Amino acid sequence: MPSDNAKGEYIVEFQQHGSSVKVSVIDPVSMTEVSIVGPSSVGQEELKRTALQKLHYVMNKRAGRAPAEPDPAPAPSGRTPGKSGIIV
Repeated sequence: MPSDNAKGEYIVEFQQHGSSVKVSVIDPVSMTEVSIVGPSSVGQEELKRTALQKLHYVMNKRAGRAPAEPDPAPAPSGRTPGKSGIIV
């Protein structure tokens, strides 16, 4: 996940909206910001990981690099392997 942010530090904000959570992530070096919305039942770590993947995708796309392959980690419950998103 290439970035000019050598320390790998990001600003992460969680906003609860009913049964959903909006997660915003900002790279403080490039000031690139992305947001996702997901169910609060998934947990903050999964939502944060998904938002960071989106941030790296956007940053790579802007830099003209090919998007990185997703992590080969096993799919947590509620997710379909090989598919994006969360089944609720």
